[in-house]
Amino acid sequence: MIGKIVKGKSFKGCISYVMEAKDTKVLATEGVLETDTESIINSFYMQSLLNPKLSKCVGHIPLAFSPEDKERMTDHFMGQLAKEYMKLMGIDNTQYIVVRHSNTNHPHCHIVFNRVDNDGKTISDKNDRYRNEKVCKQLKDKYNLTYGQGKENVNVQQLKGAEHTKHEIYHAIKTTLLMTKDWEQFEHIINLQDISIQYKMKGQTEEVQGISFKKGDYSFKGSEMDRKFSYSKLRNQIDSKSQNISFTPQKKVQLQQSSSVLEQVASVTAFEQHGDDVQEEAFKERMEYEENKRQSIKKKKRRGFGL
Repeated sequence: MIGKIVKGKSFKGCISYVMEAKDTKVLATEGVLETDTESIINSFYMQSLLNPKLSKCVGHIPLAFSPEDKERMTDHFMGQLAKEYMKLMGIDNTQYIVVRHSNTNHPHCHIVFNRVDNDGKTISDKNDRYRNEKVCKQLKDKYNLTYGQGKENVNVQQLKGAEHTKHEIYHAIKTTLLMTKDWEQFEHIINLQDISIQYKMKGQTEEVQGISFKKGDYSFKGSEMDRKFSYSKLRNQIDSKSQNISFTPQKKVQLQQSSSVLEQVASVTAFEQHGDDVQEEAFKERMEYEENKRQSIKKKKRRGFGL
């Protein structure tokens, strides 16, 4: 079970996408007129006027489940999970719809809710991504749902575009950490793999505040790939090694033997990148692509008074 949190400004675009896709089924609603899509949109819009200062009043959360749980995912059970998820996330006293889609191998549904509640107050999004991970784990444990195999077992060769590059960099960093004893070595071996390191400085000082990794056309923050890959945590991991190891000139010479180093990296990385389950990561990528595409179309076609 995974959830992806999206916030937006247009109920019209979001609800039209959710309601008008092929093979949809409304599992649950609260506080909206269900006559047709336009009525649902108007219901959400009218309530949002209670808090006109809130620009992003649209809450949209796709919830996806493992194909291995498909037989258990009846409409009733999926609807129950969605409601329990919302309650644990603090999404209550507001309008919502839960709509099931059947256009992927992953059983999944879309929750659309009004971030302006029934009293005109804003439903907080503070730490919502952290809370989302915690709640998903809580529900998976409670109902014994299947855990995805995660980054370690994703078959990178089946991914495309940004996700492919992101996983290549992830495995490169993980492998390089195993092989290096100081920051200089880490930078050197990462660069040998056609990955450049970019540092973010604090203000106008020379104090490093963050780190990004770039390969080809794509760049990712270290913490975006994994929390333990933030600059401070990478530094701590490497520094803890260097405190216990003395370096000899011979070791530094060995570092310059690039072809040998690359062979070792390739060998370890090839092993770590082997895996069969890419569907959870692919689902996340597809959700991001669909959301970006929807927003792009909305901007191009927007005219007159929009909801």
